Amino acid sequence: QVQLVESGGGLVQAGGSLRLSCAFSGRTFSSYAMGWFRQVPGKEREFVAAVARFADNTRYEDSVKGRFTISRDNAKNTVYLQMNNLKPEDTAVYYCAAHPNYFDMGSADYWGQGTQVTVSS
Repeated sequence: QVQLVESGGGLVQAGGSLRLSCAFSGRTFSSYAMGWFRQVPGKEREFVAAVARFADNTRYEDSVKGRFTISRDNAKNTVYLQMNNLKPEDTAVYYCAAHPNYFDMGSADYWGQGTQVTVSS
């Protein structure tokens, strides 16, 4: 089965940067679009970004456009989320997801364990 292992979360001051990583194993990585979601307690999971199988397309939630960049390295079976100019409202648990359909990432069957990102002001 597919396994996703995330890393890179932590505590950072507003305006700072973090890079999240998600390592994929178990299936053919290039068969899956990859995405990042985030969630805070009491709120629904929110879409953040997605990248197509061969990185020919990317999508972002409006509030992170220009600040976050999703990328993937198919040789390393890893997807990244570079987060710059972080804001306190970015504080959440961040999850990576794998799904064959780039346009329906919320229906993904495979999710990482989550990594906490906390942005202080």
